[in-house]
Amino acid sequence: MMRGIAAAILFAMLPAAPASASSRLDLNQGWVFHTDPGFTGEASGWTKTIPEGAQSVNVPHTWNIGEFHDYVGLAWYFRRIEMPPLTPGTHVELHFGATFYKARIWLNGAEVGAHEGGFTAYALDITARLRKTNVLVVQIDNRPGPATIPGYGARGEPTAWYDWWPYGGIVRDVWLTETGPAWIDRQSIRSELDKERAVIRDHVFLKSERKAAAAVRVTAYEPDNRRAATASLPIALAAGKADITLSLEVPHPKLWSIDRPLVYRMEVELLDAGGEVLDERTDTFGLRTVEIKDRHLYLNGERVRLTGLARHEDSPWEGLAETRGTMRRDFDDMKALHATLTRPVHYPQNPYILDYADRHGIMLIPEIPVWQFAEEQLANPKVLALAKQQIQEMIEQAGNHPSIFAWSVANESATGTPGGIAYFRSMREFIHQLDPERFVSFADDNLAKLERAEQSAANDADFLMMNQYYGTWHGPTSALIPALDKVDRMFPGKMVIISEFGYPGFFASSPSEADPARIRTIQEQMPLLAGRDWIAGAILWCYQDYKSRRNLWPGQTEGYVEHGVVDEARQRKPSYDVWRELNEPARIEAQWVGAAGSAISGFAVTLRPHAPQDLPYYPLHHYRLGWKLIDDRGKIVAGGDQLYEDLSHAERLTGSVPAGGLGPLHLTLDLFSPTGAVAAERTLNWPATVQAQPR
Repeated sequence: MMRGIAAAILFAMLPAAPASASSRLDLNQGWVFHTDPGFTGEASGWTKTIPEGAQSVNVPHTWNIGEFHDYVGLAWYFRRIEMPPLTPGTHVELHFGATFYKARIWLNGAEVGAHEGGFTAYALDITARLRKTNVLVVQIDNRPGPATIPGYGARGEPTAWYDWWPYGGIVRDVWLTETGPAWIDRQSIRSELDKERAVIRDHVFLKSERKAAAAVRVTAYEPDNRRAATASLPIALAAGKADITLSLEVPHPKLWSIDRPLVYRMEVELLDAGGEVLDERTDTFGLRTVEIKDRHLYLNGERVRLTGLARHEDSPWEGLAETRGTMRRDFDDMKALHATLTRPVHYPQNPYILDYADRHGIMLIPEIPVWQFAEEQLANPKVLALAKQQIQEMIEQAGNHPSIFAWSVANESATGTPGGIAYFRSMREFIHQLDPERFVSFADDNLAKLERAEQSAANDADFLMMNQYYGTWHGPTSALIPALDKVDRMFPGKMVIISEFGYPGFFASSPSEADPARIRTIQEQMPLLAGRDWIAGAILWCYQDYKSRRNLWPGQTEGYVEHGVVDEARQRKPSYDVWRELNEPARIEAQWVGAAGSAISGFAVTLRPHAPQDLPYYPLHHYRLGWKLIDDRGKIVAGGDQLYEDLSHAERLTGSVPAGGLGPLHLTLDLFSPTGAVAAERTLNWPATVQAQPR
């Protein structure tokens, strides 16, 4: 019998008539699921009816947790939808946030679409197939192959898995949208800035099922939600697709930056001849400049050197089908580690993560999952076409985010071959057609093996991304300096970002030795990277341990790769605190003064911001140092703060201890960014043997 079927089937109702603008209906609840190990579902009629034995699930969902954790193959999702009659002219689309990996979709027994690629959204027009009672069926296939992306990799091993888990399923949201016969598909927002104004060009993409006179109105809103500018344009709609560009001028723009991640909002309205709203859409964007000059990275004209961690969308409780709670918790933790830069991993990210980066000042280099492909794969026309599809979907869906400053088209693939060079050049040209303002690169782990720059597609990249694992995969730690020097000589005009470094735990003699080795790697290599000013950033691989079939302890065929500063359950390792302290943008030094016997008279603090020769480095504007004196009972006996408009050099702060300074006492010092985040911290105890109170 079908388990839990009554609870699983929800009869969702759309409004009887279309609203003046589009409406959205969430379809995340009320699905049922069934695996298909014998590949018999389609022949058995599952495209039309729900089979016996289906399990109740909600989406986002992956079957690769629990009972089917290692199942690779076909599986099916089913949902009933009850619909009222549609008003003539109503248009209904079915949207999937992501389905991993290949999907085929049926509605009432008719196949209405398919999609390949596990990390981007897509939509299907289902208007003509809707009935009063509907059966929606989705078949998912999570098997890799030599021409899938991601697929078999390891640069030529015929059946080598990529280094993360194949979480099959409907892994992001599902929803319906209902519009009238004309609607807004998307918008692409780009800007040009000078000191006094921003010129914003909004490229609006429309679809229509009939001819009509209409108008498009765009309105930009400032970060505080005040109207900044508006523009409108009359248009003559025809059946099919249309796109127009409207320009707005915003005086005195508020710039997006790491410490002031200010986000604007653009509202687009499609109006009929009488001025009624047919459809509307809102997207966020930011105003900033990103430049590469003299091998240095500049944000809004100020030089920056950034650091952060990569992170897989993976956990034992959700896998790839992440909830907002998990994403928020992890990225809050990464911000506590002072992350200002991340790739962020090998595949397009959940929109929530992009929004988080926008609002928390993390610069991104998103990537498509061309992972360790051989030249034969990169030269395969099918692979190239699929790579272009995936990069186009990523750019069209994510291109308005100010946190994104570059796109990556591959990781550790055969880009030092004729086929790899041709692949990169084709991808770069294609991306520049879609998004001419952003940089294009790829992550390379073979730069130091080249004899000359022309041997690699790196010579054509806007900047270099260098994966380096000296101390493990790439040779002894002592080989890092010669490798960096060689890259410097071969590419004297290229800025470099260290896109991966760290310590894979299975290289250690035992699990207990893995994290101490990681700490040594971080402490030894970060100063070497900082000492080369053409290195604009460094990304530690990675935040958390993640599930894989590769890079495991001997004897394991599946498990969690010991590679993170937290484990798969997010328990912090000692390397967490080491990385956090090394990446504070300023250093706080403190000491007691006037010590006499068991008393002290005060304290002295020196605040040292990082300089351009440090890594990380970015200008610190509007930072605040707060201090508290706390007695042994937890009572605050004194406190204060100091604001620094531009914290560009060492600053001193002194304070006194009231009433003779009898101990024990605890001095807590916190440097706060303009957003209120803790950028650096220090605790000083009197006497030194006294333990600090929990903060």
